Amino acid sequence: MASRADNIASTLSLANFSKATELKNRIWFTVGALIVFRFLSFVPLPGINPLILDKLYSRTQGGILDIFNTFSGGSLQRMSLIALGVMPYITASIVVQLAASLHPALASLKKEGESGRKKMNQYTRYGAVLLTAIQGYFVANGLEAYGASSGLQAVVLPSMIFRVSAVISLIGGTMFLLWLGEQITSRGIGNGTSLIIMAGIVAQMPQFFTQLFEGGSSGSVSPIVIIGMLALVIGMILFISFMERATRRLLIQYPKRPTQNGMMHADRSHLPLKINTAGVIPPIFASSLLLLPLTITQFAGKSVSPDSKLGGVIVALNQYLGHGKPLYMLLYALGIVFFCFFYTAVVFNPEETADNLKRNGGFIPGIRPGKNTATYLDYVLTRITVLGAAYITIVCIVPEFFMEQTGLRLVVAGGTSLLIVVNVTVDTITQIQSHLLAHQYGDLIKKAKLKGRMR
Repeated sequence: MASRADNIASTLSLANFSKATELKNRIWFTVGALIVFRFLSFVPLPGINPLILDKLYSRTQGGILDIFNTFSGGSLQRMSLIALGVMPYITASIVVQLAASLHPALASLKKEGESGRKKMNQYTRYGAVLLTAIQGYFVANGLEAYGASSGLQAVVLPSMIFRVSAVISLIGGTMFLLWLGEQITSRGIGNGTSLIIMAGIVAQMPQFFTQLFEGGSSGSVSPIVIIGMLALVIGMILFISFMERATRRLLIQYPKRPTQNGMMHADRSHLPLKINTAGVIPPIFASSLLLLPLTITQFAGKSVSPDSKLGGVIVALNQYLGHGKPLYMLLYALGIVFFCFFYTAVVFNPEETADNLKRNGGFIPGIRPGKNTATYLDYVLTRITVLGAAYITIVCIVPEFFMEQTGLRLVVAGGTSLLIVVNVTVDTITQIQSHLLAHQYGDLIKKAKLKGRMR
C-alpha cells in the first residue's frame, strides 16, 4: 500500500504553483541573475576592437576555443569581462578533488564535515583565481601576437598595461560569476554554476538553428539534413533523459530494532549507483585534450612556413585531428572511456562506503560487511561504468560523425552540450517538485492542526 508521501508525489501538479510564494520568488531571482549574466557577456574588455576581434575568431574556429565559447554563451568570441566563464572554477574543483584522493591531508579534510567542505571550497577558489590569471594572460598575449602576425590587430594599444588590465578584468568577471552562482544556489532554484553554464549553451542554440534554417531556405543545406538534424537532437535528448535517470539500486539491510509497540522491526533502504557516475567530465576532458594541439597549431600556423619540418607537423595535426576524422573519433572514444573509469574511481570510494555501512550497522544481504562489501561494490560499479562509458561515447561520437558527413558545426547541439542541458534541467525540475511537495506537506500540517483545535 502506498504511503501518504507517495500519494502526494503521484498527484503533484503545477496547479499549486500559484500558491507557492517562496518558490515563485526563488524562480524570479534565478531568472534575474541569469539575465545579469547575459548582459555581462556583451561587455567587452578594455582596449579591444570588437569588429576586428570577430574576424580573428572566425579564423580560429574548430579548436578548443569553440567549446569554451559555447560554455560561456559566446562571451569568448566577444572577449567580454566573463570571457573565461566559470570554466577555471570547474577545472580547479576537479584538480582539488583529484588531489584530495591522492593527498592524505586533503583526504582528511573531506571527513571533517561542514568545516572541511568550507576549506576545500576555499582552496578551489584560490585555484580558480590562479587559473584565471594564467589563462587571462595567455589570452591577452595571444590576441596581441596573433593579431600582429595576421595583419588584424584586435588590441588597440598592445602593451603590458593592456595585459595587466585584461587579467584583472577577467579575474573580476569570473569571481563575479562564482558569486552569482552561489547566490542562485542559496536564494534561487537549482545549482547556480550549472545553470550559468546551461544558460550559456542555450543562448547559443537559437543562433545555430537560425543559421540551419537559413541554410535550408538558401539551398546550401538539404531539407533531409535539417530533418535528420532535428530528429538526432530530439532522439539524443530522450536517450540522455532516460540514461541519466537510470540507477542500480543495491538493497541495504539494517539489524532488527525494537519499536514503541515492543515489536522487532528491520529497516531497509537502497544505495543508488548511477549508470553515469562521472557526469559530463569525461567528454569535456577528452575533447579539450584532443583539440588543444589543433588550437595551438591554428595560432602558430600563421608564423611557420608550410615547407619546414615544423610546418609539416602542423599540417599533419590539422589533417588527422580535425573534427570527424577517423583518428580523432577513435582517440575521442578512448579518452571518454578512460576518463569515465578514472573519474568514477575518484568520486566514489567503495572502501569508504563499505566502512560507513559497517559503522551504521548496515549490510548487503548475502555479502559480509567490510572488505567483502567493498569488493562487491567495486565489482558492481565497474560493470555499470562499462554501460555508462558506452552511453556517453555513443552520445558524443554520433554528432561528430554527423558533423563530418554533413559539414555542419554541432558544438552547440553536440553530445557534451546536450548532456549538460538535460542534466541541469532534470535537476532543476526535481528541485521545483521538491519545493512543491514541501508546500503541500505544509498545507497538510496546517489542516491537521486546525482539525485538532476544532476538536
